[in-house]
Amino acid sequence: MTVENGLINKTKTDSKKLESERESNSLKDDKYARKKAEIEKVLSSKDIDLDRLREFAISPGGFVTDDIRQRAWPKLVGINVDNIPEKPSEEVLHSHRDYNQVVLDVNRSLKRFPPGMDEDVRLGLQDQLVDLIMRVLVRHDELHYYQGYHDICVTFLLVAGENLAFALVDKLSLNHLRDFMDEDMERTKHILHYMYPLIGRVNPDLLDHMERSEVGTIFSLSWLITWYGHVLPHLRDIVRCYDFFIACHPLMPIYLAAAIVLYREADVMDTECDMCMLHSVLSKIPDDLPYERLIVRAGELYDQYSPDDLAHDAILNMKRTQQLNKARLQNRARHKLIVRRNRWMSVFYQDGSGIYYKLTFWTLTAVVSAMVIAYFKNSDWDVMSWWS
Repeated sequence: MTVENGLINKTKTDSKKLESERESNSLKDDKYARKKAEIEKVLSSKDIDLDRLREFAISPGGFVTDDIRQRAWPKLVGINVDNIPEKPSEEVLHSHRDYNQVVLDVNRSLKRFPPGMDEDVRLGLQDQLVDLIMRVLVRHDELHYYQGYHDICVTFLLVAGENLAFALVDKLSLNHLRDFMDEDMERTKHILHYMYPLIGRVNPDLLDHMERSEVGTIFSLSWLITWYGHVLPHLRDIVRCYDFFIACHPLMPIYLAAAIVLYREADVMDTECDMCMLHSVLSKIPDDLPYERLIVRAGELYDQYSPDDLAHDAILNMKRTQQLNKARLQNRARHKLIVRRNRWMSVFYQDGSGIYYKLTFWTLTAVVSAMVIAYFKNSDWDVMSWWS
């Protein structure tokens, strides 16, 4: 076959592939158009069927558009959009204990805003984001801000605007996000311990590889506490996950984390059984993950292994982790003690590596001692009477 014929065949193949993609996108557009019409019908009903709305949130495409999310999310969360509390004064918002930290985090959140956004618009949204967060914290003194909370809030701000976003986050902070907003991270860490029992039920070999590496679950902490807002590059994927999380049990983000790790089995098993190497692989979520399939998988895992079924194993996993961490700390302290002891013992015993240093040390000590003795001998002081 000539080069020319090869190029022609490649062009035909590419053309067929492009045509197939267009047909697929067209079918998807038609499917989502029908779904939008069905959601609109449910939302326009006098008595909204919340179970049907949850089905839409979980099924492929979620709520499809942000316009629908602005109307559907409040219904699922259970808020009255006509009765949103007024914003407190700036003095009240700025006097809160967490205000300065919130401002610092928001100022570092540039990548969470759409690329190419006008700077003045972005700065205005950042000011709104600070106010949104502070409104929640001022209203609920028992809630404690954590780094990552702003990643969740900015998603709601971009979709719903400040006032509605505040109402949504305010309600979610009292249920879905409540465990993350304690004064410490004990309950957050406990949630992470649900991942290993889930993985072990599905793939014991994968779990064994991860446990032997001692990689732990900290690689998924940012996934959990930001609802993946900090780690997914595209807003469309983030809001799709939010449809799913809002409609489901508060632990669903950890089910999605397990689904992601299980999906990446080959990457994990091909990586050396080493804590640092596995952490590096697992903590970086690829950009091209099939999120619709993973959401379906997370839902399947939830149906097969409910939080109640996993609770006992999660507690055992937490205790094993605590014992392992305690042993690590003890070994680290023992190692430091041995190093410190060997450092001093090396002064007395020649090992060939510091002989010049040791000779200098002891020579200097002897010279100084001799000078002191000579000084007192030649002085007019009565040393014994001086001490007495």
